[in-house]
Amino acid sequence: MRWQGRRGSSNIEDRRRSPVRTGGSIGIVGMLLVLGLGYFFGIDVTPFLQGQGGGSTQIQTGELTEADKRAGEFVSVTLADTEEIWAEIFRRQVGKPYNPATLVLFKGITQSPCGNASGATGPFYCPADRKVYLDTNFFTTMQNRMGAGGDFAAAYVVAHEVAHHVQNELGVLGQANRIRGQVSQAESNQISVRVELQADCYSGVWARLADAKFDTLERGDIAEAMNAARQIGDDTLQRSAGRVPQPHTFTHGTSEQRQRWFARGYETANVAECDTFGTERL
Repeated sequence: MRWQGRRGSSNIEDRRRSPVRTGGSIGIVGMLLVLGLGYFFGIDVTPFLQGQGGGSTQIQTGELTEADKRAGEFVSVTLADTEEIWAEIFRRQVGKPYNPATLVLFKGITQSPCGNASGATGPFYCPADRKVYLDTNFFTTMQNRMGAGGDFAAAYVVAHEVAHHVQNELGVLGQANRIRGQVSQAESNQISVRVELQADCYSGVWARLADAKFDTLERGDIAEAMNAARQIGDDTLQRSAGRVPQPHTFTHGTSEQRQRWFARGYETANVAECDTFGTERL
């Protein structure tokens, strides 16, 4: 992916040097052990880091390494690309201005209105404050644990989370979340899958138009994104965890679905083709 030398986004909130407050009873070593377990087993360990009592400890995240700085620059440029592309899409295909999201960079753990964000939770979008939360160490996790390395695989992750903000701007995310709160868990999961697959499709739209505007793509980049989509499909993740896939528990879609919807967005470059809510075949 060709990204060096282009402008970065001004909508980056860098918390990677900020102190993190944690419960005093767990201790620094205990916190690191818990985070390590979360990474290894692929579970959200945030609840274990809350409510520890016994006072609080200020923990500095430490100085940024060269890798940290490079990752931050990469994310900033990728975010800027999404801002330009989605501004054009909204003007041409939606008919209203696009209000960009803020992206929060952090290391270890930070707070959000949607709950604490940690490296174990993975990247996510919080509609309450319209921010994307990302620990760039997740890119290393993708490469080393999931077999989904490459700079465009990382760009796909950023584009996917920004796509949730796009859904929020369009009113899709709010409506979907309201319905999810009124139905059974299985039905809620099905709606979640449609939300996620639409975000994959939007990511494909962005990839196609960003390449047309900035000449970003190099040989193998789309294959990196498709591989990342495959590696983070619900069925693949459950098999990797040693479990038999349980479709009623899926919340993001199968590997095949995620690849197909990303490809659909890339091939059509049209948000109207990403209507995962109006189709019976996902």
